[in-house]
Amino acid sequence: MLTITQAIRQQKKTFEFIGSKIPLNTRFGVFITMNPGYAGRTELPDNLKSLFRPVAMMVPDYGLIAEIILYSEGFGEAALLSRKMVNMYRLASEQLSKQDHYDFGMRAVKSVLVMAGQLKRANPGLTEEVTLIRALRDSNVPKFLADDLPLFMGIISDLFPGVFIPNVDYGELKIEVENQLRIHQLQTVPMFVGKIIQLLETQLVRHGVMVVGVTMCGKSINSLTLSRALTALRKRGVDDANFQKTKISTLNPKSIKMEELYGNFNLNTGEW
Repeated sequence: MLTITQAIRQQKKTFEFIGSKIPLNTRFGVFITMNPGYAGRTELPDNLKSLFRPVAMMVPDYGLIAEIILYSEGFGEAALLSRKMVNMYRLASEQLSKQDHYDFGMRAVKSVLVMAGQLKRANPGLTEEVTLIRALRDSNVPKFLADDLPLFMGIISDLFPGVFIPNVDYGELKIEVENQLRIHQLQTVPMFVGKIIQLLETQLVRHGVMVVGVTMCGKSINSLTLSRALTALRKRGVDDANFQKTKISTLNPKSIKMEELYGNFNLNTGEW
C-alpha cells in the first residue's frame, strides 16, 4: 500500500509493484472501517495505522433506524413502537445475565423488525403492538436461559401494559412433532416440543442457527425430530412452504481442514 501511495505522491504514470511494472490509477484510495472493541476483532498494526487519518464515529440512533424500518414494513405507529423496542433491548442488556450467545445490538434489532414485517403481512388483523411483541418474543425467547425468561417477559409487560398476546396455534406441526417423539419412544414433554418448534421459527429468520447446551440435554433429538416432522408433513402434502423434505448431513469439523470446510483461494491459478 505504501508503494502505491508513494507512486501517487510522485505523480508517476507507471510504477514497480511486487516485481511487476504496472500502470498507476491515481484515483486509488483506501478506507478502513474498524470495530476494535468487538469480540474476535484485532487492532490494526501501528505501521499500517500510521498511513491512515482517523475519523471519529458515533453510535447510530437505534430508535430512528428502527422507526424507518418499521415504516417501510408497513407499521403506522412506528414512532412509538420503535422507542419501546429500543428501551426493551437496553433494559434486557442491563438486567439479563451475561451470556456469549446473547446479542442486543443492531443485528438483533434488524432481524426482529424484519420478522415483525413478515408477521404483519401474514396476520393483518392483529394490532401493531401485538405483532411487534410476538416478533420480539419469537426471536428472543429461544435463546434465553430459564432464569432470564421471567425477567424478559416482565420487561415486555412493563413496556406494553395490558396487552394480551395470544399464543400461536402450531396445529399440524405440533401434532406431527409429538407423533414423531412417540414413534421413537420418547416422551412428549411440552417444553421440549416448544423447543423443537422454536428451532424452526429461528431458522426462518436467521441464516445460521446454533443449538447450544450441555451433554445429554436433547440437542440432537431436537433437530432430528424437527427434520422427521417436516419430512412427514411434506410427504402428506400439507400446503405450507415452510414444511419441506429435510435431510441432515452430520460433519465433524475437526476431521477436515479449514480450507475443506469453507473453501480457499488458490494463489497460483486464481481459482476458488
